[in-house]
Amino acid sequence: MADATHSTWSDRALGLDRPIARRDFLGGVALAAAAPGLPAWAQGPQGADAEYPPLKTGLRGQYPGSFENGHAARDGSFDGPLSAEDSGEHHDLVIVGAGISGLSAAWFHAQALGADRKVLILDNHDDFGGHAKRNEFRYGGRTILSYGGTMSIETPFPYSYVSKQLLADLGVDLTSYERYETKAYAGLAPGTFFDREHFAGDRLVAGTGRKPWQQFFAEAPLSGAVRADLTRLHTEVVDHLPGLSPDAKAEALKRMSYQDFLLKHAKLLPESLPFFTGQGYRNNKRVDTVPAWEVALGRRSPGFAGMELPGQIQADAQHFHWPDGNASVARLLVSRLVPGVFPGPLDQESVVLAPARYAALDNPANKVRIRLNSMVVRVEHIGKVTRSTEKAVRVVYVKDGRRVSVTAANVILACFNNVIPFIVPGLPAAQKAALLYPAKVPMQYTNVLIRNWQAWAKLGVRAIHAPNGYHTTAALDVPMAIGGYASAATPDEPVVIHMVRNPNKPGLPRKDQNRIGRAEMLATDFATIEREIRQQLQRMLGPGGFEAARDIAAITVNRWPHGYSYTYDTLADPDVPDEERPHILARQSFGRIAIANADAGAAAFTNTAIDMADRAVQELLVSRGLT
Repeated sequence: MADATHSTWSDRALGLDRPIARRDFLGGVALAAAAPGLPAWAQGPQGADAEYPPLKTGLRGQYPGSFENGHAARDGSFDGPLSAEDSGEHHDLVIVGAGISGLSAAWFHAQALGADRKVLILDNHDDFGGHAKRNEFRYGGRTILSYGGTMSIETPFPYSYVSKQLLADLGVDLTSYERYETKAYAGLAPGTFFDREHFAGDRLVAGTGRKPWQQFFAEAPLSGAVRADLTRLHTEVVDHLPGLSPDAKAEALKRMSYQDFLLKHAKLLPESLPFFTGQGYRNNKRVDTVPAWEVALGRRSPGFAGMELPGQIQADAQHFHWPDGNASVARLLVSRLVPGVFPGPLDQESVVLAPARYAALDNPANKVRIRLNSMVVRVEHIGKVTRSTEKAVRVVYVKDGRRVSVTAANVILACFNNVIPFIVPGLPAAQKAALLYPAKVPMQYTNVLIRNWQAWAKLGVRAIHAPNGYHTTAALDVPMAIGGYASAATPDEPVVIHMVRNPNKPGLPRKDQNRIGRAEMLATDFATIEREIRQQLQRMLGPGGFEAARDIAAITVNRWPHGYSYTYDTLADPDVPDEERPHILARQSFGRIAIANADAGAAAFTNTAIDMADRAVQELLVSRGLT
């Protein structure tokens, strides 16, 4: 084993020579046969479990095999008249996308018109839920859950009546969450990992925000000048914009990045800036792209303690988290929409461990069907854009290498905005431009199953911020006991480390950073990601006795090149009235085609996805005179 203070290790020391790590992965499925004598976790899903999507490890999220036909549509491979095998199927509604917005649209459609209408939901992935992705591990005779995307029910603005009512109808009591989160990590604190490439050495310092800042920075590997500078910034009560009224301060902060505020007004030393480079702000903006105003609103970030400012965002107090994140919301919806997938309608507790029968998702006997591994490449009206005939929209999708067509009375596009102009060629040019305006935020949610969390307990941390790490955060998964499921209660038990990566290119405009990050993410193979994971965890946790080769049991990388919905800000976007924002023009109905997704609300939140689904259904109902 290499010295834990070193920043590089051999493949053998990191465990890259072990069978679990050396198998090739295609779409998260191990291709090599399991070696005899390996423990169950190293052999991967076996038998019926091999086709159970939540159990697949390796590269997941938008995995290889799920997006290539979408890129082909973008690149013009399906332009012009498009031939396809006619399935003979006709549906009252076809929904493109089986994420929470698409599933909610099916729910609202049934609420409005009855459960006897035929609805087909098409999705390009092998699982439903969209970004609300469930990850399961089987280890030591137990099931261990984590989330591969949307984490929880929470937003910086209140839930609408519609979204609250849908959750209530699904059996979710938002006031009950506190009774499910356990105190397994009591006494552990947040920590910060200072890397030797940007500071004076590799060191994990526990107590970020808990210890007095002078003590915290005294323990960090910093030069004397940087230590004094960071301590000053975190402790002083100074108005760095003197002479301006609170309203004038707000306007000034809206027009500068937090980085510019720190360097030009708070007089931060440039050598101190690496402490802030990995901070993620709303919608994963970074120190160089987030408006200083957004950071100032919370009053907790350094530099604003002595500044009088108007207003403050009030976060919605309601919160709910399941062990698999908002995948439980998707599962609750499916349990009510598609008979036979789950053993009856579920509630907030029974949903956690309920087995899912994926073979029942596309049962012809059901009115609502979910067809996975089906990438839609064309949506077009039959003849003129009209409502005079019932069979009015043709939808073509690719499944198992074949182009197949279905028809529908109406279509709801619950996929992300950027793909819509390429699959609906008849849209007006101005609407296509509006749909292409946002650059979705690339996100990577990595889940690492470890044999125990003794190193975390020894180091006194439950979450680590790594300002300059490959993953900028790593945390022990939220400890919960709900619906018969119990996560780790002691340091001797296995647990999931949840890690977050948001690739970017500092110095460029935010949308350009997102695009470059997306390209990097798509170009990076699993082997490269795995080495970064193992080496980073070894550097951070090695002093606590962690050994990557011994302690890592499984890795699931949830890669989302098209991740969070783009949100506007005062630095990157024109200051125009809300009704002139691109997402408003982009979401307009087009004949029998409506648009529902989080992009349509320009906010990366579950309630936005739900509200936009309701809006799309209502638009279709109004246009058909059914309200």
